[in-house]
Amino acid sequence: MTGDRLARGLGTRQAVVVGVSAMIGAGVFTAFAPAADAAGAALPLALVLAAVVAYCNATSSAWLAVRYPESGGTYVYGRERLGPFWGYLAGWGFVVGKTASCAAMALAVVAYAAPNLDGPWPGLLAAAVVAALTALNYHGVQRSARAAAVLVTISLLVLAAAVVAVFTVGEPEARGLDVTTGAGPLGVLQAAGLLFFAFAGYARIATLAEEVRDPGRTIPRAVTWALGLVLVVYAAVAVALLVQLGPEGIAAAQDPVAEAVASTGLTALVPLVRIGAVLAALGALLALVLGVSRTVLAMSRDRHLPHSLAAVHPRHGVPHRAEIVVGIVVAVVAATVDLREAIGFSSFAVLVYYAIANASAFTLGHRLVPTVGLTGCVVLAATLPGMSVLSGLAVLAAGALAYAVRRRR
Repeated sequence: MTGDRLARGLGTRQAVVVGVSAMIGAGVFTAFAPAADAAGAALPLALVLAAVVAYCNATSSAWLAVRYPESGGTYVYGRERLGPFWGYLAGWGFVVGKTASCAAMALAVVAYAAPNLDGPWPGLLAAAVVAALTALNYHGVQRSARAAAVLVTISLLVLAAAVVAVFTVGEPEARGLDVTTGAGPLGVLQAAGLLFFAFAGYARIATLAEEVRDPGRTIPRAVTWALGLVLVVYAAVAVALLVQLGPEGIAAAQDPVAEAVASTGLTALVPLVRIGAVLAALGALLALVLGVSRTVLAMSRDRHLPHSLAAVHPRHGVPHRAEIVVGIVVAVVAATVDLREAIGFSSFAVLVYYAIANASAFTLGHRLVPTVGLTGCVVLAATLPGMSVLSGLAVLAAGALAYAVRRRR
């Protein structure tokens, strides 16, 4: 690295590894349940549709990252290509959407670690998990690249073990793959929007524009390979769940991967699946809290959020006020909503975020991919469960109102 520039040391293979590591995580352990409830046996069709939209979003983000190789993602792209309001709205959508993702990951920890809890206890325990990780972040404890590699390896091994268990010891039934028993086109679209949650992280590749060799060629190739590999993994898991549990069984489970393994009779493997899912969720939660607090820091510096949140701790070197506020908000959300509500709301806000990314990419002269991506984001967001749409619109409107008030002042 020279001056304030990062060394261009990453090739296509390394960028693919980064992308796969960012995507394979707790989402695959949790998102299939609400998606199966919406799509039924047509779950694989919804998965492919979610992957297509994710590919368009990642490709548009990659083109923009090559043009604007700086931190901030669509917060920067929207501001530079569409105007300050759209950049702000993207940043706001990212913060609220990823805050819900944080709550979902905390609830996923509880769902797999203590599946028999009921009443207020899952939410309270999830809030305690958030508090513990916020305390770690406050003292500068961050998830390293090596830790991320370990976590994704554990996740892949657990998922592979679950798929092998189903097809070697379980009693798979092909009727679980009868797409004619699905819930129709609307159900497939709704499921695709929910499954979008499981692909979160693919934009991490786009943020490498300053660190890869020949980014104009390397990043698009890495996006294609990473999403393709993740789609293969997710498709294998989806098929295994469908033939073992059926769409109704998946929809009824808070922890579908563990339930599928338990139904094979391999009870000794179930604790390993739960441990793998808990570790994946904890790793994702740590990374998400870091990302949200840094976005809050950037928006506070630009005075889109209270400027007092822009403070950096003199000893620990972290945005401590932003992290505390994010931790409190996430803990409250985790204590008051369930896992499926958090997934739906997060998907809505993040789809809005990428709709702005695609609109920004359209202004670069690209047409087909941004158009498909923008259309896909809008359609999937609009067909999510009604409460997710209404709450998402309400929070975005509150953010837009706050922006208008600040501009008047």
